[in-house]
Amino acid sequence: MNSLEVVDTLVIGSGPGGYVAALRSSRLGMKTAIVERKQIGGACTHVGCIPSKALIAEAERLYLRRHWGAADGASSFQEAQLFKQSVVDKQSGGVRFLLKAAGVTVIEGEASLIDANTAEIHYAGQNERRIGFKHLILATGSRPIEISSLPFGGRILSSTEALSLPGIPESLVVVGGGYIGVELGQMFARFETKVTMLEGGEQILPGFEAELVAPVVRQLKKDGITILTEAKVTGADQYMSHVDLHYMLQNERHVVQAEYALITVGRKPNTDGTLGLENIGLSPTPQGLIEIDKQCRTSIPHIYAIGDIVKGPALAHKASYEAKIAAEAIAGKASVIDYKAIPLVVFSHPEVSSVGMSETECKQKSIPVVVGKSVFSINGRALALKETEGFVKIVAHAASGLVLGAQIVGAEASTLISELSLAIEMGATVEDLAMTIHPHPTLGEIIMEAAEQAHRRM
Repeated sequence: MNSLEVVDTLVIGSGPGGYVAALRSSRLGMKTAIVERKQIGGACTHVGCIPSKALIAEAERLYLRRHWGAADGASSFQEAQLFKQSVVDKQSGGVRFLLKAAGVTVIEGEASLIDANTAEIHYAGQNERRIGFKHLILATGSRPIEISSLPFGGRILSSTEALSLPGIPESLVVVGGGYIGVELGQMFARFETKVTMLEGGEQILPGFEAELVAPVVRQLKKDGITILTEAKVTGADQYMSHVDLHYMLQNERHVVQAEYALITVGRKPNTDGTLGLENIGLSPTPQGLIEIDKQCRTSIPHIYAIGDIVKGPALAHKASYEAKIAAEAIAGKASVIDYKAIPLVVFSHPEVSSVGMSETECKQKSIPVVVGKSVFSINGRALALKETEGFVKIVAHAASGLVLGAQIVGAEASTLISELSLAIEMGATVEDLAMTIHPHPTLGEIIMEAAEQAHRRM
């Protein structure tokens, strides 16, 4: 066993939360080390948002080429996998470079907490290493939830395996119509896979208002996807060439056959296993989450937790935001978390995004609001792009005009939502948005027009 080395800040996990925390900690003058048990960059870089968006982008390009009769789904998928891996490699290499440039010590191994100031690093086939710390940031992320009746393996896939299939499957059944299921289901459909989507709730993309979801449903059906809602999966039978998935719909038993089944019913926090939280007296909630205060501090004052292992949506950008707060708190700054403007994005076609409060939420809380809505179909840029499906909806306080929330469905919704996130964060009004000069012709003008409509209704 090597002699104990001590750092000011130890970060466990190198995903969007972990590596940002390590960078901010080091740049604030603290001796910092980061531990990663698998791949630098974490799940987001290697088996999550980066590879999925690369494949989604390739599927979109294929979709456009097919209209010109110059695309083959099978060969294009193989090319897409090569492209995806190149993007992942560049991202991972970029994270590693940034950590090195910032002077962060990178440790590749699995960390287990021995006590509240010491971690043991385990290496495959190598000696163990111990490292002491004055402060600890837990950023261990999450993993796909496994259903007991549908254990991963063989032809039952999590998103991790689905993103690395060597060839395009002829058929796929997706269990779960949340954002991961919708994104990957549509991606495979555009590579000419026959897709069936089973969702247990009343609609796909639960949590989004029905009017936002409707344009996505229409496009999914155009892409050949069969959508079954209120379908309760009961089990599966695997065979050499396919899987039979059993489900209940309207009190009747059904079975759907496909080459693979993709399970996308959510993610589980990585707070179990060999992490050793029990050794330091830190007990997660029944959902596996760690409770924190406004500075991401746990019940142990010098230990912090961020990202998917704390309350709130499991989003990379939320984790990165919390990472900065935790590192700054360690440095003695007064930074605190404020979640009023966390944008949510679905990279479907059309895209969906939301930030702040919805009209429904405001009504439930008896908040008087005005709503402004403008559609893509009358926007010059949308017409030129042949992307006329969708709308921008802005929810503002009826008296003050403060922007409380916004929802977008349509082309570039993932980008457009940033302006509205900033509006909420800085306390802007719909008049501020309406009076801001937007370049013409752009999709951003739809935001300006929705704001003008809301302002007229005050």
